[in-house]
Order: sequence, then C-alpha cells, then structure tokens
Amino acid sequence: MATSLSQDIAPLLPYLRRYARALAGTQQSGDAYVRACLQALVSDQSIIDTGDGVKIGLYRLFHVLWNASVVPPPTTDGAASIFEQTAQQRLASMAPESRQTLLLTTLEGFPVPEAARIIQKSPEEVTELIKDAVAEIDRQTKTNVLIIEDEPLISMDLTQIVESLGHSVQGVSRTADDAVKAAKANAPGLVLADIQLADGSSGIDAVKAILGEMSVPVIFITSFPERLLTGERPEPTFLITKPFNPNTVKAGISQALFFKGTDAVAA
Repeated sequence: MATSLSQDIAPLLPYLRRYARALAGTQQSGDAYVRACLQALVSDQSIIDTGDGVKIGLYRLFHVLWNASVVPPPTTDGAASIFEQTAQQRLASMAPESRQTLLLTTLEGFPVPEAARIIQKSPEEVTELIKDAVAEIDRQTKTNVLIIEDEPLISMDLTQIVESLGHSVQGVSRTADDAVKAAKANAPGLVLADIQLADGSSGIDAVKAILGEMSVPVIFITSFPERLLTGERPEPTFLITKPFNPNTVKAGISQALFFKGTDAVAA
C-alpha cells in the first residue's frame, strides 16, 4: 500500500474496527473482517475509490467486502455460542442494510448523504432503512439497565435515553463496589459503564466482576476510545465516546441488546 494512503487510513482503523465489531457482534469476528479489508487493499490499491474522501472510500470498500461475505465469522470452538445464535435468529428477520445504515449514521456519525454514498443508495432509501432498523430492534429488545456512572448530569442523560427507548433503569452506581452489589441484587439485562468512577475505582473492574457472576451485554463509555481500540488485546465490543450524541447511545444500546452477548473486556 502506498505510504500516503497508508498514513491516511491508519487513524481511521480504530473506528472501522468499532463499526465492524458492532456489526458482527464480537471483537473476533469484526476484526477478522477488517483484516480481510486491509489485505484486499494491500493486494490491489485500485479497489478503493477515494473520490469522496479516504474515510468514505474505506467504509465503502468494507461494505462491499462485508456483503460479499469474504470472511465467515470465526468462533473459538467451531460452533456458534448461544449469543451468536440469538443474533443470527434476529438477523434473519432484518434486512442487513437497515442495520448497516443505522450504525453508519449513529455510531460512526456519517450524515445521511455520506452513508448513502457508502452503501450506494439514495438518501431517501437510507432514511427508510434507518427507520426500519430502529423499529425492528426496539420491537425485539426490552430490558432493565444498570448505569455505572459517577457524574450526575451524565447519569441523568443516560437515564433519559434508556427510558426513551422503552427500557427501565434499575439503578445508577457511582463506584465499582456499588455496581457489583447492584448487579448481584438484581441481574441487569444491560450495563452502561463509565471507566473512571467517583472513588477512583474502575468501571472495567466492576464489569469484570459482574461478568464473573452472569452473562450480560456491556457498553463502555469513555473520553478516550483510541486507548481501548488498539487491536492488540481483548477489548470491549461496544464502546461509545464522550461527549456522546444521544443517537449514538441509542444505536449502541440497540446493537448490544440485538446480539445479547458479552465479549472480552480490556485489562
């Protein structure tokens, strides 16, 4: 790959991995698709169209390879887990492009016209695909949510977002110990976790302890996503950047509940 193109793509990779993981449901599967995309690009640089910019070109290339099923989602033991089976069942009832457009416009923040260029649809078609995805995911997923967040204003915002989606908030924990106790007292269907908490404790440690007791989807919320998206160690599948857009959180919640699974947590 030419040096200039490689340099342009490098800072985009953490976000492409985030998108791929949310789309595939696990870090392992998402990263496999990203690797396939990069390998194809290294083999033939002409396959990327940068006329609309490198970022749109990269996501458009990934979109083409994803739909072509270049890499089958890998599993650790040769069989789909119960969480992957759940995702597969739900995927069967939803048009793939609806989910892709939802993630592109919310999690990745592409305006509708740019998302349309990525998936090669009209802006009007993209708008309808997003509506279809939101309606279908909301229909399939309702649960109670544990919020681990020490900032009162942020926890209030998250509570409002969760409730606007029809879910209930079982509680807000400001420390790791409180979060673990809350989860043990009433098992949540979803955890939204900050990383740095009020008493200096770690939201990551809290989540590890909770996952040691139960299986529950987790979304991490941090001001520094790049630190957890290096591709060099086990990382959370669902990660949202602060300050967050409410629509990004809504999309993350929908995707996490859609797959209803857990993944490795960064140390």
